[in-house]
Amino acid sequence: RLTLLGQRMDNVSSAAMVLALPAGASHDPPESAGAASVAADWCFRGAGDRDTRQLNDALDSLGVQHHESVQSEFLLLSAALLGRNLPETLDLYADIVRRPRLEDKTFEPCRALVQQDLASLEDEPSRKANLLLREKFYPAPLGRCPYGTAGSLQTLSAEMLRKDIQGRLSPRGATLSVTGAFEWPALLDHVGRRFGDWDSPSAPPIRPTPPAGGITHVPKDSAQVHIALAHRATVVSDPRYYAARLSETVLSGGMSGRLFTEVREKRGLVYHVSSHYHSLKDHAGMFTYAGTTPEKAQETLRVTVTELRRLAEGVADDEMARARTQLKSALVMQGESTGARASALVSDWYHLRRLRSLEEISTAIDAVTPDQVKQYLRDWPAKDFTMLYIGPAELDTAVVL
Repeated sequence: RLTLLGQRMDNVSSAAMVLALPAGASHDPPESAGAASVAADWCFRGAGDRDTRQLNDALDSLGVQHHESVQSEFLLLSAALLGRNLPETLDLYADIVRRPRLEDKTFEPCRALVQQDLASLEDEPSRKANLLLREKFYPAPLGRCPYGTAGSLQTLSAEMLRKDIQGRLSPRGATLSVTGAFEWPALLDHVGRRFGDWDSPSAPPIRPTPPAGGITHVPKDSAQVHIALAHRATVVSDPRYYAARLSETVLSGGMSGRLFTEVREKRGLVYHVSSHYHSLKDHAGMFTYAGTTPEKAQETLRVTVTELRRLAEGVADDEMARARTQLKSALVMQGESTGARASALVSDWYHLRRLRSLEEISTAIDAVTPDQVKQYLRDWPAKDFTMLYIGPAELDTAVVL
């Protein structure tokens, strides 16, 4: 059955909802990679007794701002709206996921949009590098690019996708999160009436295969070089998760972060450098990106890897204080946003099977000591990198080995 999560937020008149369906990119058949991204748009091209225009008009008349995104395991349908319009919005979303029309005539525009998204990566090499890196770093197919490939999109047909996606739009493993201005008894009753009898077979389990890893050079005649690195990190459910997040912030917490200071400010090697933590259910990594020029690429790689490894030597008290403040500031801002809280509830349930309060997270951040960060970095060292870089010439990558 569908899992319902909710958090009422006082002093707001808006609401937000996230419907997470187990229909993400990793569930795409290999020959139909990109199917989930096409389906995310196709489901909104008419549902129930409304055609595309009527459905769009209904959403607009309720003031619904909606967004769809495809992650590794989930297709996320997100919406922001006035709290008083929540029941009618849920009615529309029940049609969208339970009774999408999926008509042949609306398929081609949806596929064309995803083809454009894929083609646009050629104009965004930094984004392309990071997407390709995930494919190499995570066990296949968990890191699969949500846009598929030119070949898989070209062979995808309306008939193929209709058969595939109808089997994936299932309440089994799905989560609906609602935050903001609502009353729980009324929400529970309404969701029960609209989704309570929804049932379909579970999607087949994903059976990951070992990651490709390694070092990949994507040749491109360009005045820029895009370097993307990843190494293993602990997952969200590990008690050391907060130490991982604090180490990430010390590295890449704005202009005071070590990477910005050492790679850009002191040496002027890059126009951008950053690290971020990313976690799936059972796999996680620290992902680092540096954008530079061919002349500075080799030194950029050397200094960046050196800084990633040097972090394990220890973190100063002032760095820890700044990192705590930055993480907790982000937490406060998240707590004031209905959309951010709705997404956070879905994430908590996925990773932990329970919900964390903002107070719990804040207390956990405060409890981490510099020694614990140091020990975490020794347990999860910056080594065994997966690397992908886009640029005109090969680099000496011995430093990452």
